[in-house]
Amino acid sequence: MDRDTAEPDTAALPGPNAAKWIDYHSEHAAPSEYSHEFVWDVTAEADGPFVTDVDGNVLLDFTCHIGAAPLGYNNEKVLSKLREFDLVEPMKIAGQDMYFGAGPDPETAEFPGSSHLMDQLVDVSSHYDMDTVFLSNSGAEAVENAMKVSHNHKPAAKYGYAFEGSFHGRTLGTLSLTKSKEVYTRHYPEIAGVKTVPFCDCESEAECTCGFFTGDGSRLRNALSPEGGHVNPDEVAFAVLEPIQGVGGYRFPSESFMTEVGAVCDEYDIPVVVDEIQSGVGRTGEMWAIDHYPIEPDVIASAKGLRVGATISRSDVFPTEKNRLGSTFGGGDLLSSMQGAFTLEAIDEYDLLDNATQRGRQARELLRDDAPEHAVDIRGKGLMLAVEFDTADRRDAVVEAALARGLLTLGCGKKTIRLLPPLDSTEREIEMGVGIFCEAMHDAA
Repeated sequence: MDRDTAEPDTAALPGPNAAKWIDYHSEHAAPSEYSHEFVWDVTAEADGPFVTDVDGNVLLDFTCHIGAAPLGYNNEKVLSKLREFDLVEPMKIAGQDMYFGAGPDPETAEFPGSSHLMDQLVDVSSHYDMDTVFLSNSGAEAVENAMKVSHNHKPAAKYGYAFEGSFHGRTLGTLSLTKSKEVYTRHYPEIAGVKTVPFCDCESEAECTCGFFTGDGSRLRNALSPEGGHVNPDEVAFAVLEPIQGVGGYRFPSESFMTEVGAVCDEYDIPVVVDEIQSGVGRTGEMWAIDHYPIEPDVIASAKGLRVGATISRSDVFPTEKNRLGSTFGGGDLLSSMQGAFTLEAIDEYDLLDNATQRGRQARELLRDDAPEHAVDIRGKGLMLAVEFDTADRRDAVVEAALARGLLTLGCGKKTIRLLPPLDSTEREIEMGVGIFCEAMHDAA
């Protein structure tokens, strides 16, 4: 496949082979959230945003596996380096309990491992004075460990603050912080002490309709006992937020909201945990989405594009006691650690932060030029893009119409579609993908 000339080419979806694979998978798999009946053929040609399914259809994928494959499929920027490595067994080891290396010393190692990945993560987070990393397997684990780190740092604390519309993972701990769809949390037990305030994406403090700004301060500030509330800030372990809400609908916070959250947490020494699972690793044109906002985080939780989970903070925040944190397989997947390291290298080597900024600007301009009236909002930073529709049914119709034309997209929130092209998308690929998407939007009229 030649990425420079490839185009979507689809017949009916799903095709007969895809139907067989879906039936086979469904025999024993627990029900999950499969958004398309699309079956990637891992033995067929794919490159960047272009992928072939088991029926030979070529599709343009603007989902990047919900951001977990930030450079798309078989991208040579990463694959060329992986190809040189002779795979070993075991690939998945007890990396949190055993050291491993690749040769006599880290400086001359031919291939990076988890130690190198941690070094790179400290480097891209150094502007927040972060110097310590705990690797795990997933984003949920990264957030769980952020909660543990914060509670250990403030041992007298018994509260935490989360924000309406949030999604932080599927474990019981992270579901206690998740305040979006009821289906995620219904009947599951919650950890105690988690309080919720609105996530404000209103135009301004003066025009706030979500309830975060009250006209007499903010809900967060007014809940604290020094401000007349009942919560002692010394007993607040953390405030956790997504700099840009993902599952909740690609909601971009107002500047005044982020300023206020940062000011309250700074004034009362409340650790700020930012969930960068979907928004981090260059997706918004900055390494971390929080870099766009006037808040200094104390803990960053990352995953997806890193291929591993990572909890990043300062050494004075992390517990020093042995076995206070632990994970048998945390950081022990040799291949995932290499992929994460190579992804960060590619972002730096190919100026992909700048590319994400430029291509994101191009996409928003094209969308705004051709969007029909029922596309009520177009928003984004870098290549974290969203189009909101007048109804959920309209949103679903656009997803289906785009798929029929060979473009993969994803819904989120109540009536929004998210677009996540690869970070190295070209001008041609953005023009093609947005063109198909605009046709789909007009179809749904």
